[in-house]
Amino acid sequence: MKIKGTSPTMKDVAREAGVALGTVSKVMNNIPVGEEYRLKVEAAAKKLGYRVNSYAKGLKTNHTGIVALIIPSVRHPFFGILTDHLCRVLMKRGYRTLLATTESDMEMENKCIRLVQQHKVEGIIALTYNPDIEIDEDIPFVSIDRFYTNRVPCVASDNFGGGQLAAAKLSELGAEKLLFLRIGSSVIGEPDKREAGFKAWCQNHKIPHHVIHLNDEDGFKPFYDFLENHIIEGKPEYDGIFCSTDQLAVNILRVLEQLGLKVPEDVQIIGFDGLLNYIDYKPYCSSIVQPVEKIAETAVEILFNEDRSKLPALTCLPVSYRPGGTTGDRDMEKKKNGEV
Repeated sequence: MKIKGTSPTMKDVAREAGVALGTVSKVMNNIPVGEEYRLKVEAAAKKLGYRVNSYAKGLKTNHTGIVALIIPSVRHPFFGILTDHLCRVLMKRGYRTLLATTESDMEMENKCIRLVQQHKVEGIIALTYNPDIEIDEDIPFVSIDRFYTNRVPCVASDNFGGGQLAAAKLSELGAEKLLFLRIGSSVIGEPDKREAGFKAWCQNHKIPHHVIHLNDEDGFKPFYDFLENHIIEGKPEYDGIFCSTDQLAVNILRVLEQLGLKVPEDVQIIGFDGLLNYIDYKPYCSSIVQPVEKIAETAVEILFNEDRSKLPALTCLPVSYRPGGTTGDRDMEKKKNGEV
């Protein structure tokens, strides 16, 4: 391993090039100088391995090239994928990412906000659970999945449409009595519209349905108890389940298997997010797919929009359905083709 010594300074470059310190400063800041001097400075800088301290330079010019990204956790697959796309989009624009994870803790989110503002970031993109978060008005801010005020643009998937699509697809695939399951934060956000869309579709089409909406602190057991108590003579009372996330859908799949029920033969399940297993790139379950890459691109585009007075309060991006083995799509296709 090679240990580097003290980094060369502009004074070292000036001495090596045989020019004034001011000439080196002009070259490093792209200020015109004579071609002969510029070549001398560049040759000396290359020889000495001199690099401009872009962060220190940014503090002087108020252009640090850093955007803060505040996310609950990168361990959750959806948050991890979103973080990856955001970092890639920012990198393409020449920006670095200052990443902070909060574990969905409101006080931690406030600390993160204070921290990143101290680092002179040029913007903040955040997915938070704090309804009273305070942001410096001079710093561009974009929220993902949580609407605050008309002054804070929010980017989200079409959660309401996704809830409708899930209910419609379960019904189309033969499910007669539908169930919606959600567990998550008690703070109101755009993902709550998944439940609203599901209920609206069922009510409009007179489909029997039930909703269980639990907060994180309630735990997972109420779902198990409900499902166990709604098995009649070995058959589930609800034969179509829409889960608010793919992660919950996978857990419900395990619960149903423990209860001796088969998926999708006895019960069909649709999740929300569109996650893929990164070992074989297959879906964990049938799902409503969020356009994660488009969410990232849109959030960054809005963040750097110079005319913030005309930004939409909410940008809603379309979702899609993707089968993943927990619904009867194959059987339905066979029926359409007359194979059954």
